[in-house]
Formats: sequence, C-alpha cells, structure tokens
Amino acid sequence: MSGVKERVIEIIAEQAVLEPSDVSLDQSLEELGVDSMGLVEAIFSIEESFDIQVPFNANEPEKSDFDISSVATVVATVEKLVAEQAD
Repeated sequence: MSGVKERVIEIIAEQAVLEPSDVSLDQSLEELGVDSMGLVEAIFSIEESFDIQVPFNANEPEKSDFDISSVATVVATVEKLVAEQAD
C-alpha cells in the first residue's frame, strides 16, 4: 500500500502543473486547477500506474462511483481499488 498516496499526489500535481509538495489532501481538484480534461488524464494515469479500473464516467462524472471531492478521497478510493485487486 505504501507509495499509493505519493503516486496519486504526483499524478494530480502533474495535471495541476504544481509540485507534489504544493498539493494538500484537503484540496479539491478544482481548487488545484485541474479541469475536466485534466481529470480524465489523471484517471488514465492512475489506472496505468496501478493497473486498476477506476469507476469513472467522464460523460457523467456525477453518476460515477469515484469520489473526486478532494485529493484525500481520490487517494482513499485508489488505495481501496489497489487493495481489492490484490485479493
């Protein structure tokens, strides 16, 4: 499980054109300046990095089972998906 949080923050920081150290867990992706296109790119990067399927519908994000309300919720969801895949 170690490294998931750091990698997710790196991916989000890359999309926000920030340093990972400038990203805090309580910030929303919107606050960081990640637009819908950046969000889709981040999700692709997360899926590739961890070899998981993220339950996200880019056409209807509000209907997705992927909570993108903050960096912390994204990290928590990815950690859960990685753990489920390891079973």
